[in-house]
Amino acid sequence: MTDRVYPFPAWPRGLAALAVMVALACPSGAAAQELSGLPDYKPERQISGVIRSWGTPAMGRMMKIWQKGFRGFQPDISFEDKLKGSASAQFGLHENVADLALSGRQIFPYEYYGIYRRSQLRPIEIEVATGSVDMKGKSTALAVFVHKDNPLARLSLKQLDGIYGAQRTGGWQQLEWVASSARGAEGNIRTWGQLGLTGEWADKPIHVYGPPGLYPGGVSFFQTRVMGGADTWSEALREFDDRHLMMATLGSDRYGIAYSTLAYRTPGTKALALSEKDGGPYVELGRESVGNRTYPLYRAAYIYFAPDRPTGDPADPKVDPKMLEFLLYILSRQGQEDVAREGDYLPLPAPVIESQRAKLR
Repeated sequence: MTDRVYPFPAWPRGLAALAVMVALACPSGAAAQELSGLPDYKPERQISGVIRSWGTPAMGRMMKIWQKGFRGFQPDISFEDKLKGSASAQFGLHENVADLALSGRQIFPYEYYGIYRRSQLRPIEIEVATGSVDMKGKSTALAVFVHKDNPLARLSLKQLDGIYGAQRTGGWQQLEWVASSARGAEGNIRTWGQLGLTGEWADKPIHVYGPPGLYPGGVSFFQTRVMGGADTWSEALREFDDRHLMMATLGSDRYGIAYSTLAYRTPGTKALALSEKDGGPYVELGRESVGNRTYPLYRAAYIYFAPDRPTGDPADPKVDPKMLEFLLYILSRQGQEDVAREGDYLPLPAPVIESQRAKLR
């Protein structure tokens, strides 16, 4: 599935344009404080050569900013980018024509096997940025919408699973079939009354809308986060390839529900606050809640690479020095300032930086 990249909206002119550019280039307030607490990039060695990248063009602008900043520390490194889509990213690693795979999503289970077949090692996944709040195609957070007249204001992920999912024996979490995702039909939610609505809403069926499924072999972010990786959907699900049509349909259907991104919101719909657990806390989708990851359906951008296996020590895969230095730069204060400078993606929180850097050691 190829990522779609949409053109930027026209920049505002005059002083407004200057204000926007300064805001993108200079993080301020709490965001700047948080970035100042991240580790500085300190080269462990001077490197040279070429780093080859395949993957999504949505990360292209951010990649160029990283490369420029990195060359300030490592002037002898160069880059070759072939960014055709997340679906192409892993093939570059499989065929050994790429060093890094840029992906706007976590890879599907079947995409692990090309690297594993070649080296008996799985590709390493590194989160490099938090996805956008509302820019299409940039690992954008998902919103859950209802008709504007619907009195419902919030949902938990368990309730969302009850609406969209069905009984199952488990689900896929990356390469593992997880039986703990199993549930019975008693968990299904098919009427608005089951969500606590009364009066005219109590016995009305929920009209369930969503994007098309990723068949065959794909497990979507929504399935992973909301349905435990299951592929058993509500029998009422209507799939829309055209998100604009889906949201227009919802705007004229008082009893509908849909998930998409804020970029597709219409005057006839409203986004719900979501909670990780029943009972709250319920969080509205916004720049702050995505940036600090309190909003449950935030997304992330990733870089994957195939680890090297040192001779004589098959249990201890290593990272190529060129990629190690570049990834350590990305996972530094300077690299995350570059993310903020890009303007659509958001920097990683400090605990995520720490956990991702640990994967490189």
